[in-house]
Amino acid sequence: MGVNGVTGVDQTQYYEPTSTVKAEETAKTENKKAETKDTQAAVYEKSDVANSSSTNKLYKKNESVVNMLKADLETRQNQLKDIVTKMMTGQGNAIGKADDMWSFLAKGDFTVDAATKKQAQEDISEDGYWGVKQTSQRILDFAQALTGGNPDDVEKMRSAFEKGFKEATKAWGKELPEISKQTYDAVMKGFDEMAGKNKEETGEVEA
Repeated sequence: MGVNGVTGVDQTQYYEPTSTVKAEETAKTENKKAETKDTQAAVYEKSDVANSSSTNKLYKKNESVVNMLKADLETRQNQLKDIVTKMMTGQGNAIGKADDMWSFLAKGDFTVDAATKKQAQEDISEDGYWGVKQTSQRILDFAQALTGGNPDDVEKMRSAFEKGFKEATKAWGKELPEISKQTYDAVMKGFDEMAGKNKEETGEVEA
């Protein structure tokens, strides 16, 4: 066998297996790249789903806060009613209907003792329970807890507040005191700020 013949055989035995191995390695490499690409695509798709779902903000009513505010307000209203009832009966007046108490107070035809007057002044002071700051904040806290911040429901709460203010004016029998007007303005301003905040949050999420 010639040198060329031997060399040719040797080359066949050496290079053919090597080419096969390289081909297999190349195939494996390509498969890994494909798998990696598929995995990355899967992860990317999952991320898109998560991002899209985040635009659908969930609004949930805060039952605990709503119940707490209701209980607190009921207690305070009963305390106020007891004070006014005692004052009315002590001066020869009787409460026939719930609105009688408000119309009685609206007339201003009554006298109060020094202790009751002092307490009333504290209650309607700037930092008092029935003052503008606390009263307006309670109303806004109640609206926020009841709606969970849902923009559509916030506007419904605004409308409900406006309706309630008109009914209170009717029960009072005349224009409400200045403190009530200030409270109304503070609540409406709070609703505006709440609506603006919701729009900003929605815009940021959409962006």
